[in-house]
Amino acid sequence: MALPKISILGAGQVGATTAHLLALKGLGDVTLIDVVEGLAQGKALDLMQSAPIEAFPVQVCGTTDYDAMADSRLVIITAGLARKPGMSREDLLAANANIVGPIAQRLAAVAPEAVVIVVTNPLDLMVALTLQRSGFPRSRVMGMAGVLDSARLRSFIAMRLAVAPSDVQAMVLGSHGDLMVPLRGSITVKGKPLTTWLRSEEIDQLLQRTKEGGAEIVALLKQGSAFYAPASGVCEMAGAVLRNTHAVVPVCAALQGEYGLREVCIGVPAQLGAAGIERIVELPLTPEERAALQAAARQLSDSFT
Repeated sequence: MALPKISILGAGQVGATTAHLLALKGLGDVTLIDVVEGLAQGKALDLMQSAPIEAFPVQVCGTTDYDAMADSRLVIITAGLARKPGMSREDLLAANANIVGPIAQRLAAVAPEAVVIVVTNPLDLMVALTLQRSGFPRSRVMGMAGVLDSARLRSFIAMRLAVAPSDVQAMVLGSHGDLMVPLRGSITVKGKPLTTWLRSEEIDQLLQRTKEGGAEIVALLKQGSAFYAPASGVCEMAGAVLRNTHAVVPVCAALQGEYGLREVCIGVPAQLGAAGIERIVELPLTPEERAALQAAARQLSDSFT
């Protein structure tokens, strides 16, 4: 049986690392696309030369031709400028809108049946723009943020308590950035509430570090931003779609009444399968969590209009 075709737009650190992980997992044949001549081609060739060692069964190719995404089962948009130290996600909006908007229009023309995962920042606004420009149904356009933010929170808790990350369960909703909404009361470690392990002040510190997780890495790297964990987040979502697992993960999705919100793209739990977003999962929220989610939605709506 033929493997599904996956196109990755942007062959930078996130795009290339995503291609590597997708190949290792055997999720599909990968087409890397980048406007920089030779960048996607070189990285694809390097990846293919690792195939005899890693024994992955997929093909990886690179090109500058955006029409090469034709017939893609899944399109992953990582193209855009990365944050620099001191730059907010909002600073990126105008520049990356000029990149993502035309891409969305092109993919609608050449890959009209694709499911789309957006990674470019500012994430929530780029998802809204992709929906608008592509004309796709909301089930087939989503953003990768909640998986990453949830993983960051889990990792910080695991490091603090010296436990395995798999022992920590946590979920982060809301906007990717300062207005993310960690579901504090549902965080568990080895099945026990986090409050049995840590004082409230320590939990506050971990939640704040999660909100600043991307900026912390940007400051340390000096040039560029995070790419290993974002690529892993993309691959978790891609696997749910391509393998039709019906897994529930936090994604940036367009809401039409769920959580009392409309006409906004924001992070919420969603069940993913072959058709993309199969349903939005509405979790019970505390009054504080619901108010925080609504505040994030208002800011996003104001930013996009």
